[in-house]
Amino acid sequence: MRKIRGLSFLLVLGLFVGLLAACSSNAPASEEPSSDSNDNKNKDVELRIIAANHPWTEAIEPLIPQFEQESGIKVKLEKYFEDQLTQKLTTEFTAGSDSIDVFMIRPLQEGKLFNLNGWVADLTSYTGDSDWDLSDFTESSVNSLKDGEKIFGIPTVTEREILYYRKDIFEENNIEPPKTLDDLYEIAKQLNDPSNDFYGMVSRGQRAAAVTQFSSYLYGFGGDFIVDGKAAIDTPEAIKAFEFYGNLLKDAGPPGVLNMSWPQAAGLFAQGKAAMYTDADSIYPNLLDPEKSVVGEKVGFAVFPEGPEGQTPYNVTSWGVAMNAKSKNKDAGWEFIKWATSKDIVAELQKKSVPGPRQSVWDSPEGTEAFPEELVKVISESNKIGKEYDRPLVIKVNEARDMIGTAIVTGIEGGDVEAAAKEANKQFQQLLDDEN
Repeated sequence: MRKIRGLSFLLVLGLFVGLLAACSSNAPASEEPSSDSNDNKNKDVELRIIAANHPWTEAIEPLIPQFEQESGIKVKLEKYFEDQLTQKLTTEFTAGSDSIDVFMIRPLQEGKLFNLNGWVADLTSYTGDSDWDLSDFTESSVNSLKDGEKIFGIPTVTEREILYYRKDIFEENNIEPPKTLDDLYEIAKQLNDPSNDFYGMVSRGQRAAAVTQFSSYLYGFGGDFIVDGKAAIDTPEAIKAFEFYGNLLKDAGPPGVLNMSWPQAAGLFAQGKAAMYTDADSIYPNLLDPEKSVVGEKVGFAVFPEGPEGQTPYNVTSWGVAMNAKSKNKDAGWEFIKWATSKDIVAELQKKSVPGPRQSVWDSPEGTEAFPEELVKVISESNKIGKEYDRPLVIKVNEARDMIGTAIVTGIEGGDVEAAAKEANKQFQQLLDDEN
């Protein structure tokens, strides 16, 4: 009986060992998924991506087949002009559409509205990938797409307000680029020569369009659009900023400045008719392009000057990418966002003069080779300072800009700035109350 039991035990043991061996022989050599398994997993996934007609889209579109090959995910890209894009997204999201997966977003224009309406997915849990490295993004660029600790988008295109100046004119007059706003005004007055159709300063004067560029002046005087939840464009600091900006363009600016947004202001500078120009650094190609500019290599770049209360140019994310909260392909959508905002792709896009949000790319020769050396230094320095918004963070951004712009126009016209600021502040406060 003991021998039978012993034999039975050996038979069972042998069968168990055989089963183990069979399982081992059929198991994959590694626990890492193969590229084939990734392709199978994603072979039926097609992402619908809605984008703007923008240099970022033009630069990344030729690279998308690379993403498709690596991931197995198909991409259907749709492109629209900016206003059409906003209308398209708003219409589909209002209808509860889940067919859009990833889309371009202007965080300072639509970010608050889209977030409050629940149209953007919370990406916070996705952003912990150490290889992707969220910490490499400049702080201000990420803050533009955050609501508290929630990250609802990833920055793709950044810009800062800087000073453009004519190097040749400054050298002829033995002048250094202004370090302060007071210096800016004095130099503008000194170089202003309207009898020869040459002006010391140009910047936006068109009512709503001027607000974003005025913001850096406002911050430099210690003001802001909203303070402690209340409208703050009639504070003493704000009134001083309105007066300064108005006097600068009234005393040293060109005729017709009230009709100038960035194309008109940049065009005047590019035609050699102004000594200085403050606006977004992303405009620089228009000033260097020989088909659009006669000043070309004469253009200099400087950090936005310091105001009485500090050096605070805006440093914003003009565009980012977000995910539809109702998308059925969130993991695949994140794979695209992660790829499109990776260090390698951001570096590739910066070779095409698209200014990105990653500091490591700005610190690398590869990421800066397409930009003028002086501009790279200005951007790198500006990345460390400034505010992450250039307009009030409200839902009705356009209406708010119109209100604030009336005080800017009044200053340029030489009118009663304080009265205009108080009236605009009353209207702006009503807008805030209505939104709240």
